[in-house]
Amino acid sequence: MQSCVTIALVPAIQAGPWIYWHDLQSGMEKAAALGFDAVELFTESTGAVPTDILRQLMADTGLRIGAVGTGAGKVLHGLTLTDPNAEVRAQAVAFIQDMIDFGASVQAPAIIGSMQGNAGAGVSHTQALTWLAEGLEALGHHAESRGVTLIYEPLNRYETNLINRLADGVQLLESLRTRNVRLLADLFHMNIEEASLPDSIRQAGAWIGHVHFADSNRRPIGGGHTAMPDIVQALRDVGYTRFVSAEAFPWPDPDTAARQTIDSYRRYFG
Repeated sequence: MQSCVTIALVPAIQAGPWIYWHDLQSGMEKAAALGFDAVELFTESTGAVPTDILRQLMADTGLRIGAVGTGAGKVLHGLTLTDPNAEVRAQAVAFIQDMIDFGASVQAPAIIGSMQGNAGAGVSHTQALTWLAEGLEALGHHAESRGVTLIYEPLNRYETNLINRLADGVQLLESLRTRNVRLLADLFHMNIEEASLPDSIRQAGAWIGHVHFADSNRRPIGGGHTAMPDIVQALRDVGYTRFVSAEAFPWPDPDTAARQTIDSYRRYFG
């Protein structure tokens, strides 16, 4: 498994759970100095960070890009894959396709979290799931054509009424023709929704393609009550080898949060 830390470059989501903010070069340099393997990026658009500059920073720091987030599509533009308006759904697919292309340029998968949307007023849960599946189907194939996987994230009940647990996520992905979509196991969301985090990880098995490393209160690991040893063992039991990425609040400040994260990573995975 490989360590990863988040960097957000979107001022509109300044209160969100990302360790580093605003300055990509500084964030990557600090992450490299602490010994992280990669960074996960949250950008406004594909053009927010020119690929040639990003590749140079990767070369200079030795870091990989663990994943790129797509949430700006909802936060800034109100786009989701389950909007009742077909034109908006098409715009959401197009936005995510562009983010997939951006990620693929540095061999990183894109993550679909908040852009999955909800079953809103006048839309049945079944209909919303159908639209979500259609979007994931098309986007999974697009990601495959670009040589990367697509990551889908179950969220807790306060953020979506669609898919909240890993087991339901597995059922959704198994219904697709594409086999290029994987699940994001976010420990914060799982702490709310899962009866047993280790059991849900074991049941999801090879469907897990990314892990968000945050404590029960969304602070860095060690700032809440998440019991990590059994979770780590479960990830090892299913053969998980990809990124363990700190999508956590920069508490009490970014530098302290980053140090606590890498120390916790080494404690549990080292």
